[in-house]
Amino acid sequence: MRTTRAAVLTRTGNVGPYAETRPLTIEEVQLGDPGPGEVVVEIAAAGLCHSDLSVIDGNRPRVMPMVLGHEASGVVREVGAGVSELAPGDHVIFAFVPACRHCLPCTTGRAALCENGAKANGAGTLLGGARRFRSRDGRELNHHLGVSAFSQYTVAAQESLVKIDPSIPLSIAALFGCAVMTGVGAVMNTAQVEAGASVAVFGVGGVGLSVIMGARAAGAHPIVAVATQEHKLALARRAGATHTVRVADGDPVAAIREITGGGASYVFESVGDEQVLAQAYGATRRGGTTVTLGLPNPSRQLSLSAVSLVAEERTLKGSYMGSCVPRRDIPRFIALYQAGILPVDLLLTRTIALDEINAAFDNLARGEAVRQLVAFPAAAEQRRPVALAAD
Repeated sequence: MRTTRAAVLTRTGNVGPYAETRPLTIEEVQLGDPGPGEVVVEIAAAGLCHSDLSVIDGNRPRVMPMVLGHEASGVVREVGAGVSELAPGDHVIFAFVPACRHCLPCTTGRAALCENGAKANGAGTLLGGARRFRSRDGRELNHHLGVSAFSQYTVAAQESLVKIDPSIPLSIAALFGCAVMTGVGAVMNTAQVEAGASVAVFGVGGVGLSVIMGARAAGAHPIVAVATQEHKLALARRAGATHTVRVADGDPVAAIREITGGGASYVFESVGDEQVLAQAYGATRRGGTTVTLGLPNPSRQLSLSAVSLVAEERTLKGSYMGSCVPRRDIPRFIALYQAGILPVDLLLTRTIALDEINAAFDNLARGEAVRQLVAFPAAAEQRRPVALAAD
């Protein structure tokens, strides 16, 4: 048992400005010892993502109270019984769906759809069903997607962790746990975009920018980015977009159709809005594929021309966690970053202290930031030297 400082969310449906309403309270909470197959991780960096914001504002219902946060990196500090793949001192990235490796999706290469992982995430537990956080008065606190990264220390199932090269800065490594895995994975795994194919992306936050990076890495052309804010479009151009469309300047569907000569072959929607998804579908050419990565409120419905799916041989696909197998895909995406192919550093807007987290969610809600990282310096500053090969 140890004490840790954590950002605790006690209820959903909160309204801003969050700097004033303060939905997240910074508390000293108790963290239990790791059970069998579990690991204590000291968090180095944790990203603020729209999926976290959707839990705060109620668009993504979760059990309460909860230690929030799901995109993170850290250093293993302690391992429980039966942990054979990790050891104290290992650098890790979290995957927000723990893959049990035994259910049908896992055994058929679809770890993002792990049935046991989804069940645990919905219940607010670790993969084995346990909760390791308790408030000072003894209340159990739920885990967020098996991660709960807005805490100096957390306990996670070993299936939620991917061991990484310790030479990678942990601040950058955190971004691979959601934004990069989701966006680049959607291009390479879900859509399997081929070289020379046209791509359009609606929404250029952390995930949308990662889609653009992945599309450029795949050799797509042209790559059209659609957003409401010019500073986001400027980032999109740096990430690899060949054309940008600002929503206020006119109909983005018409603009994409003109740029691509009838619609893009692959159109990605990362906003989490059913009306934007309908626009993305409208911007997709005959025989093309529309991929949605956003998470709208579960009550929202999508209306499409049903006949177009058949008469135009359209494909509409969902992509969760980039259809990734984290232990396979995170290392290869890191390799692309190391090779200079994925400019992941573009995603990082600023680092903040845990006490600044409510105001930082205001920045995210206003679209002023792509990725803000809560930094825990004690772990983030650790960077083990890489052993040199003998001559």
